[in-house]
This record gives sequence, structure tokens and C-alpha cells, in this order.
Amino acid sequence: MQIWMTLVLAVQLLSALAMIGLVLIQHGKGADMGASFGGGASGSLFGATGSANFLSRSTAALATVFFVCTLALAFMSNANSQRGVGPAGGGSSVLDRPAGAASAPATGAIPAAAPAAIPTPAQAPASVPAAAASK
Repeated sequence: MQIWMTLVLAVQLLSALAMIGLVLIQHGKGADMGASFGGGASGSLFGATGSANFLSRSTAALATVFFVCTLALAFMSNANSQRGVGPAGGGSSVLDRPAGAASAPATGAIPAAAPAAIPTPAQAPASVPAAAASK
């Protein structure tokens, strides 16, 4: 199962990088940045509007591959967590672990210092000027 997860993850990463590249090559409605890559030439390999159709269809195909890989990884991860494959034998989520294990202090830990006492009004300094106290 680990080999399949690695393979699907590699396909997902490659499709994401290729999709980013295709999106950056495409030109917007008002920008002619794609013409620098040959998108504006009427005698190009794909024709006058063929490059836009090819790039948009390729982007859609890569997006489909990306989403299918994402769903496959989620399904395989869920199947692994139900079988007990993961850290600490139980589920792979922090919420699946018992509360006592997370809150137990480590050995040799320094205990937290007690918070400083908050001064009460009787302990407050008496050096406040009379004009400031009357406002």
C-alpha cells in the first residue's frame, strides 16, 4: 500500500507542477503575455486559436488528474487509519490519542513557576498625585 501512496503522490506533484506551468503560459483576455511563447501567431502549430484550446484542455486534464490523485490519497489514508497503521498503533490523528498521554510531563522537566501575585489596591503605591486621582 505504501508503494501505491508514493506513486500517487508523485503523480499528484508532477501534475500540480505541470498545471502551474500551463496556467502561467496562458494569456488572459487583456494581456498578450502568451504571445511571447507563440500563442499569438496565426501560423503556429495549433492555428490561430488552437493554442488557447490546447492549453486550456491540457490544464483541465491535469486538474482532473490532480483531483483524482487527491481523492485516491485521501481514500488510502483513511483506509490505513482504520486498519491501525500509523503512529502509536492507533489512528494517525492527535484527537485519537488518549488525553493522559499528551498532558503527562516529560521526565526531568522543570516545573512551571508559580504566577506572580497580583497586587491588590491596598498594596498599590501611594505616590499617585492628588490631581490625577481626582479625575
